[in-house]
Amino acid sequence: MFVKKLILALFILLGVSLTASAQFGVSGYQNKVITTAVPFLTISPDARSGALGDAGAAITPDANAVYWNVGKLAFVQKDYGAAISYTPWLRKLVNDMSIAQLSGYAKVRKNEAIGINFKYFKLGEIQFTDNQGNKLQTYRPNEFLVGVVYSRKMSNNWSVGLGIKYIRSDLAGNVTIPGSNTVAKPASTAAADIGVYHVNPNLTLGGRPTTFAFGATVTDLGGKVTYTDNDNREFIPTNLRLGFAGTMEVDQFSKVTLMLDINKLMVPSTPERDSSGNITKGKDPHKTGVLSGMLGSFGDAPGGFNEELQEIIFNPAIEYWYNDLFAARAGFHYENKNKGNRKYVTLGLGVRYNLFGLDFAYLIPVAQNNPLAETLRFTLHFDFAKQVKNTAPPSDEVGE
Repeated sequence: MFVKKLILALFILLGVSLTASAQFGVSGYQNKVITTAVPFLTISPDARSGALGDAGAAITPDANAVYWNVGKLAFVQKDYGAAISYTPWLRKLVNDMSIAQLSGYAKVRKNEAIGINFKYFKLGEIQFTDNQGNKLQTYRPNEFLVGVVYSRKMSNNWSVGLGIKYIRSDLAGNVTIPGSNTVAKPASTAAADIGVYHVNPNLTLGGRPTTFAFGATVTDLGGKVTYTDNDNREFIPTNLRLGFAGTMEVDQFSKVTLMLDINKLMVPSTPERDSSGNITKGKDPHKTGVLSGMLGSFGDAPGGFNEELQEIIFNPAIEYWYNDLFAARAGFHYENKNKGNRKYVTLGLGVRYNLFGLDFAYLIPVAQNNPLAETLRFTLHFDFAKQVKNTAPPSDEVGE
């Protein structure tokens, strides 16, 4: 009976999100995908949120809070810990692409925590050719970020956080682009993450103890990057994410969490162009500054308010824990058909035992022949509490 209620709750949550999204759409398919540089920044690195449809702003914090919401890191329960995540990427197409992340944290005081984050995207081997198809050289492109995080509780219910990171994208090395004198080069920039987190564990719903959490974060707030020259600088995927999570203790062993993340890129919308490539409506991203692009991203879509609403991504999900040892997860990722059309179901499991934990996630796209099909994610957790020293005086019998 309890399992049936969980399934029903999930479908209700998914239905609300999809119905709201459908109301925001317009008839007909118009591909107005927003493109940015270094899109690997938006790929979910860990298996827990990977199984939750890419929701993570308001779920209980762990080491991966350094990616999802730096504000909630101060609420981690253990004194220090780490997580290692690995995702084979686009295995339907190639067999040598992968994403790895190492994240860790330490409580420096009761109300403060610091964290580190390293994310690496290996794109496999690429063969460069000239305009006639002659082989030039092979290259192994890669992208990575390394960052540090500081988070502090402002009260028993609120916390804030700030993260700073360095991003580098090396897609072609220093190769000369065929047919021109332009030399490609690695792109790099610095960026910041800002997050807030609120949790209220003292609620009741239907007579059962309930916890509500809210998270808000702006990630990858940084300068443009270029792979060639300053006339071709691209936005990085600065993103606004709002998250909501409600956890109910069903009985002394079981608890269930319903959650919803809502996020939107804070970069210029794709402009409309005529047959000659001239912009007829909207802004030229190459000629828009970082700050004006961010602030204007909520009202610059050529299609007006309806198109702005299409740019919102919904991530509803459900998580069930038994005795804080075993977890089952399911989620859904919804993106409007005019803005990328990424729609997929995610499933996953998790276990925690003493100091260690393991999460697994599996992705099922709605459309057939999707290159994201059968994507797997794995995360290994390590969480430790400081050893409490015994300060009691030694017994007179010791050593006798």
